[in-house]
Amino acid sequence: MVRSWRKTKLEVFRIAWRESNLSYRKALKTAKSDYFSSLLEENKHNPRYLFNTVAKLTKNKASTSVDISQHHSSNDFMNDFTSKVDTIRDKIVTIQPSATVSHQTVHYRSPEEQFHSFSTIGEEELYKLIKSSKPTTCMLDPIPSKLLKEVLPEVIDPLLTIINSSLLLGYVPKTFKLAVIKPLIKKTQLDPKELVNYRPISNIPFLSKILEKVVSSQLYSFLEKNGICEDFQSGFRPYHSTETALLRVTNDLLLSSDRGCISLLVLSDLSAAFDTIDHTILLHRQEHFVGINGSALAWFKSYLYDRHQFVAVNEEVSYRSQVQYGVPQGSVLGPLLFKLYMLPLGNIIRKHGVSFHCYADDTQLYISSRPGETYQFEKLTECIVDIKNWMTSNFLLLNSEKTEVLIIGPKSSACNTLERCLSLDGCSVNSSSSAAARVLTRTRKYDHISPVLSTLHWLPIKHRIDFKILLITYKALNGLAPQYLNELLLHYSPPRPLRSQNSGNLIIPRISKSTAGGRSFSYLAPKLWNNLPNIVREADTLLQFKSRLKTHLFNLAYT
Repeated sequence: MVRSWRKTKLEVFRIAWRESNLSYRKALKTAKSDYFSSLLEENKHNPRYLFNTVAKLTKNKASTSVDISQHHSSNDFMNDFTSKVDTIRDKIVTIQPSATVSHQTVHYRSPEEQFHSFSTIGEEELYKLIKSSKPTTCMLDPIPSKLLKEVLPEVIDPLLTIINSSLLLGYVPKTFKLAVIKPLIKKTQLDPKELVNYRPISNIPFLSKILEKVVSSQLYSFLEKNGICEDFQSGFRPYHSTETALLRVTNDLLLSSDRGCISLLVLSDLSAAFDTIDHTILLHRQEHFVGINGSALAWFKSYLYDRHQFVAVNEEVSYRSQVQYGVPQGSVLGPLLFKLYMLPLGNIIRKHGVSFHCYADDTQLYISSRPGETYQFEKLTECIVDIKNWMTSNFLLLNSEKTEVLIIGPKSSACNTLERCLSLDGCSVNSSSSAAARVLTRTRKYDHISPVLSTLHWLPIKHRIDFKILLITYKALNGLAPQYLNELLLHYSPPRPLRSQNSGNLIIPRISKSTAGGRSFSYLAPKLWNNLPNIVREADTLLQFKSRLKTHLFNLAYT
């Protein structure tokens, strides 16, 4: 039709072409609708899949790769990433010229045990490690990782030699220290034309990831065994998550509110924290604070120095740039090395009597006081000053623009007065609020949601909250949760022998008549747990517990 119209310019062919085009679009739209409707119906009992599907359907349709190719070259990204780090470090040096040597004045605790060398691994361990790893392929890999897995029995011996030789000699091959940088837009709603809206993600060879996993596993075991990890750091640790961190902070704030206290919460953020780490300071911290020496320390020196990277965008590569600072984002070891770099921060905060919780480079500081004793908040101001001084001496820059201060407590004149006069190094007082499930089924705003949730086999919000609290309670009682949550739950032990002593109940703490304390984890968890049927509480596995618990709560909600 198109060719006929272009050739003859007759109106009849143009109308026929337009009608066929509209018919095609309508058929395509119907096919897509039917496809996703069937997917939702087949997976209506799988909330994770449903939410992932919603995310795919509602995300920004603009392709970031197309925008990158149109507006920026690989060299543009390479220049931007490099200059950003140089600018931050130059700014830090301007703030505190003595930053290059002041890290040596930090008081280190002497580790009881030293980490001298890595242990070699066996063929079976390497085989399991490679097989269990995601087959992500980097453009630097000689063969696709999926193919490597298939031919693994034939090449396991040379791979094992490479890994063990690196561990024994304390040397990382140069080919393992070259990274491909993939620009990743920070948030989908940001303008893809602006270079500042991208973060550099390092892609390294598959075998390099395997080597890093071996090193990370042995180092982490050493840290846990010797209690070197920060208790209130929830980033990149087994059984820890943003959820457990939020639960602990919220619990502390609610209990303070229950006692009639006003709390001040500061949420801080760092600028390009992973990229500005100083290698000399990091190695100094590993040796004197963690106790790494010998060939193990030599391995980390080899790993950090003489690294190179380049940007790859739409089959175009940039020039190679030497990595002088930072740890690779997207690598296995990067997050663990960053946590070691930040180890002294916890002691600095504790010195001021301020509570805190960290997740990677995000830090929450909070302190509570009686309404008539708000002068206690001066400790928080002094703490922030010390934190900024320590950070600048360690080439880290606190991002004041993204730092928020929240006042939490009963609505009173003391809160209002505090909000008016509060000043924490230029940080502003902000608050925010934000939910839903109607998008999947296109339910109207004023329609009852309970029947919809029932058909999807979703729990109502109240029971969903109970489900999450009880799930974390089970994990905490069975060694599957952070210690900072485990310590909030105490088993009931009567002062004299009673039939209830073996009931498995938890102690419900006393709270005031205020409703705030009643919503805390340390109060709600024991209360909900004690009222659970034994068939649920005595589940042998986490999977069994989740299944029984969801069935129990679903029956309570819809029967």
